Amino acid sequence: AYKMCGDIRLLANLKEVEEPFAKNQIGSSAMAYKRNPMRSERCCSLSRYIMSLPPSAANTHANQWFERTLDDSAIRRIILPEGFLAVDVVLNLLVNIADGMVVWPKVVLKHVMEELPFMATEVILMECVKAGGDRQELHEAIRVHSMDAGAVVKGEGKSNDLLERIAKDALFAAVHDKLDTLVDPKLFIGRAHEQTEEFLEEEIQPVLEKEKGLLGKEVVDGVNV
Repeated sequence: AYKMCGDIRLLANLKEVEEPFAKNQIGSSAMAYKRNPMRSERCCSLSRYIMSLPPSAANTHANQWFERTLDDSAIRRIILPEGFLAVDVVLNLLVNIADGMVVWPKVVLKHVMEELPFMATEVILMECVKAGGDRQELHEAIRVHSMDAGAVVKGEGKSNDLLERIAKDALFAAVHDKLDTLVDPKLFIGRAHEQTEEFLEEEIQPVLEKEKGLLGKEVVDGVNV
């Protein structure tokens, strides 16, 4: 839960995803324009508390004298009910977040395309080598172009112009007419699509089928933000 919501908070900062946001919800008490991921923030906060409970139980167990002493009573009355209550709230939050998650594909694509030219340099290099180019010479040229493009991005705040630099360099003439196809994001995801489908089919679907009786029940717990 903590890892999932931590990632959601990072992606929300990049404006790639948003958790559910009610019509009249206040995103920030200080800055009216903000849409803070309050559910994920709450989930992370409670998850940290839950993760802190097992060491207390272990320390209590380790400090029992012989069969048992009664110094475990007070802490048990705190961590057991509070642990279950906190987990219940976290699960309720996760259901609410997952049910209303919003993904902004165009923002995701924009960020991918800002970095993809760098990731594609090896593919571009090997295509030129296949066409008869000298690998060492091509490697040095693409290294220089990459460093210069990176300097423009970081130093001047401009867009990544690596592909434009390669398109103007005669050393890379072998790929000038197919640069666009070499930086197709789908070429860099490996088996991600198939692995996702397999995971859903082999791991998630059986659980959903087994617990379909629970899934049909009305959720009465609310989430207030």
